[in-house]
Amino acid sequence: MKTTALRLYGKQDLRLESFELPPCGDDGIIAEVVSDSICMSSYKAAKQGADHKRVPNDCATNPPIIGHEFAGRILEVGKKWQDQFKPGDRFGIQPALMYKGSLEAPGYSFPTIGGDATHVRIPSCVMEMNCLLNYSGEAFFMASLSEPMSCLIGACHAQYHIKPGSYRHDMEIIEGGNCACLASAGPMGLGLIDYLVHGPRRPKLVVVTDIDQTRLDRAKSILTPENAQEHGVHLVYLNTKTPTAVQDLLALTDGNGYHDVFVLAPVAPVVEQGDAILGRDGCLNFFAGPTDPAFSAKLNFYNVHYAGTHLVGTSGGTTDDIREALDLMGKGILNPAMMITHVGGLTAAKDTTLHLPDIPGGKKLIYTHADFPLTAIADLPELGKTNAVYAELADACARNKGLWNLEAEQIVLNKMPKLNIQ
Repeated sequence: MKTTALRLYGKQDLRLESFELPPCGDDGIIAEVVSDSICMSSYKAAKQGADHKRVPNDCATNPPIIGHEFAGRILEVGKKWQDQFKPGDRFGIQPALMYKGSLEAPGYSFPTIGGDATHVRIPSCVMEMNCLLNYSGEAFFMASLSEPMSCLIGACHAQYHIKPGSYRHDMEIIEGGNCACLASAGPMGLGLIDYLVHGPRRPKLVVVTDIDQTRLDRAKSILTPENAQEHGVHLVYLNTKTPTAVQDLLALTDGNGYHDVFVLAPVAPVVEQGDAILGRDGCLNFFAGPTDPAFSAKLNFYNVHYAGTHLVGTSGGTTDDIREALDLMGKGILNPAMMITHVGGLTAAKDTTLHLPDIPGGKKLIYTHADFPLTAIADLPELGKTNAVYAELADACARNKGLWNLEAEQIVLNKMPKLNIQ
């Protein structure tokens, strides 16, 4: 089967090409990709090329398909997997395979599987690690977002605390505790707030910070303090572009500090701010992956020794975390649609990936069989004045509080220009 895919040949060298996939064989699966959400990790892989830990050294001659937050439907199943999967099944994927301890992952390492493709051949190792996940929902974009949501869920599960008189680690965030989400008004921050407010284990105080008031205002309009209060959470949005940011954050806890702090930007002053607001036995999660291998920040070791503060870093979610995300989305408890601010076709994937930090807003969602430029949801009403399809999309989003939704996805799949690359 022929596919059209975005492949990584080296540093900032992405090429959209058509080529033949290997046959399914007894141990493979052939699938159609429908949607892929672009992750900052893909930008880092494109920037670093073969220097990236997950990108193969021979990518110049054996280029992997990029994109790891994808969903689609199965077309052909090899004999080995016919008792678990069948043609027509919808799927999401867990890219962090950890196959035999390797860092290889779909979207970074493999020449036949990645999210920015029309079709893929899924190798046996994905199924062997139980990382091809059946998805029963209607909206493909939801399954695409299960991977980033799983990273956030995993971060909450990775937090740990130590009770006085014990050196045993109690995992998870403190239920009924104080939680700060720093630099968190972006797409991943919204997902984290959604889980903290609506998930199974909730703090009593969640403070969300950013230095961009527009982003804070958007976050506050989507995840409102009033709704959070209904779930027993006091939700506060705080602009920390002030010299008194640490004092302001501590004042919200009556000077006691925070049990759980999440840092969602690889910026040294933000890390140090997070360290400064930790309370006794406070756990700081450095969630944001830096591109600089020498990235560092100061840590108060006096507090490490005398106040029991500690640090954890998480990258990616486990398969169980993805299953939890899919379950909570399927029940309508979580709504990752709030993370999406732009949509586009496969032809928009290259420039979007290479320039991702420069494009404002949240998640960028790619529909791999469509051919249209990256488009902000906020721009749909204006574009709709001269384009009937954009007008339909604008109306569909307006009926859903300005958020991307199943109706909008179906309009794209049925009415947007189809990809036609030879």
